[in-house]
Amino acid sequence: MSILAWIVLGLIAGFIGSKIVNNSGQGLIVDILLGIVGAVVGGFLFNQFGQPGVSGVNLYSLLVAVVGAVIVLWLYYALFGRRRVL
Repeated sequence: MSILAWIVLGLIAGFIGSKIVNNSGQGLIVDILLGIVGAVVGGFLFNQFGQPGVSGVNLYSLLVAVVGAVIVLWLYYALFGRRRVL
């Protein structure tokens, strides 16, 4: 897959994942980066369970990338989420 396809898939997956996890995005650059990382994580996890990972820009790859993006975003908010100050 070309770098442009990874960016497009990462942007879409990051946007959808942000809406699922916290209903707002982190910004264009962070959404793209977390979406690309999520696509890689999703592809790795799906391969570990015997399913094909990200194979191109199609609906199945988008599903894999969104699952990975949700996992990455959940971890991101668990580690770096806004904390209340008493």
